Amino acid sequence: MAEGSAAVPSTELLEWPKKDKRRFLHAVYRVGDLDRTIKFYTECFGMKLLRKRDIPEEKYSNAFLGFGPEESHFVVELTYNYGVTSYDIGTGFGHFAIATPDVYKMVEDIRAKGGNITREPGPVKGGSSVIAFVKDPDGYIFELIQRASTPEPLCQVMLRVGDLDRSVKFYEKALGMKVVKKVDRPEYKYSIAMMGYAEEHETTVLELTYNYGVTEYTKGNAYAQVCF
Repeated sequence: MAEGSAAVPSTELLEWPKKDKRRFLHAVYRVGDLDRTIKFYTECFGMKLLRKRDIPEEKYSNAFLGFGPEESHFVVELTYNYGVTSYDIGTGFGHFAIATPDVYKMVEDIRAKGGNITREPGPVKGGSSVIAFVKDPDGYIFELIQRASTPEPLCQVMLRVGDLDRSVKFYEKALGMKVVKKVDRPEYKYSIAMMGYAEEHETTVLELTYNYGVTEYTKGNAYAQVCF
């Protein structure tokens, strides 16, 4: 470096985090019937179809859905590959989560529309948060979490990991996330770390789950990636 070259002032370095706009953009995964899944997400979850496109030369179609514009909300990108009607979700992907003011009402609405409720609404074990679980037509699990209000209803992506500390370090160093909550539940033999770019009630977070003694999971071919 030539003598006298300007260095970045320390004040600018201190201001950079305040201007940092990193966030979760969308989750990409594959479905066996695009229109069926769009119908389920819009009618049962209340999502909006934001855009849809067909790429015949590449033999696939996709659709983006969420609770608000892509420019400000986390959304799902559903991919349909021509002629493929089912996928293996694997054991590494856990679930998505949707925050709602009334889990009981949402569950009844979903049930009335033929949805598959895999866990009835009620408090979590050892806690007071009210949750339920729903399975979509392709087998993806959605947790419903009762919250009075939230700027981002599509609020979590849960992944299972074989080494929690190793994964936390990766997301901190590679993607600049921070741990917003960490919980160890030895009575149930699991630990979790919530990671994101803001507190979990403010934005979408990644929930990393470590089940005691389990160091590997199957990846399957259905869940693809989370984009930042």
